[in-house]
Amino acid sequence: MTTNEKPGGRIDCVLVASGKYHDIDFARLELLKLLAEDERIRVRVFEDYSNLDAIRNADFLVTYTCDVIPSLDEQEALRAWVAGGGRWIALHGTASILRFLDNGLVDSPALAPHFMETLGSQFIAHPPIAPHRVEVRDPTHPLVEGIEPFEVTDELYLSDIHADLHVLLDTEFEGDATGFARTKWRHARHPVLYLRPIGDGSVLYLTLGHCRGHYDMQPLLDFWPEKQRCAWELPVFYDLLRRGIAWGTASA
Repeated sequence: MTTNEKPGGRIDCVLVASGKYHDIDFARLELLKLLAEDERIRVRVFEDYSNLDAIRNADFLVTYTCDVIPSLDEQEALRAWVAGGGRWIALHGTASILRFLDNGLVDSPALAPHFMETLGSQFIAHPPIAPHRVEVRDPTHPLVEGIEPFEVTDELYLSDIHADLHVLLDTEFEGDATGFARTKWRHARHPVLYLRPIGDGSVLYLTLGHCRGHYDMQPLLDFWPEKQRCAWELPVFYDLLRRGIAWGTASA
């Protein structure tokens, strides 16, 4: 159903916001505020992908998760929905699987290859949070047109790539991802914002947006001493999110 077939031009969005080690409450609220800027958008909010009817009926999907893996049936349904023309705005840890090893390192096992192939990448590691420069790779694309290179203090995602990506923003890194099982990384460029086309639809993935509050590392730690907001403190990040939402509504 197109927007014009819905009363008043209504646009239906599903937001999946949940997971570990992040201030999901903060991210969920910020995303809902951005979605509310367009009065046509009506949002249903879930903690996982199990409500497939809601997703199938949505004009676009937004996800901010960490270590939330859909079942195989849900993975196949998500892939079919995108291929049928759906638009999926995947944020930050959507492509993460985290397992703590006996030696204390964090592993990112390949337990959901179909899911990661749909998303186009799987998070593997990040170096300690520090300032890094984000470059524009396709300055003519509407999603990044007019955006200048910028510096951000956030998690720099080091990922395995599982599809042919249209990279819009990227960054470079060489060094150690301290605390992760795959520690050593050679010099390379890593996507920060990309499009992953599938059939008649597409995934738009933005890796920035880490956030953590005092109580988000439980049960590993009772209290995290420093609130982290990272890219959420930058106007350019909100610009990218608003552009992403406009891209998502264009499918309606």
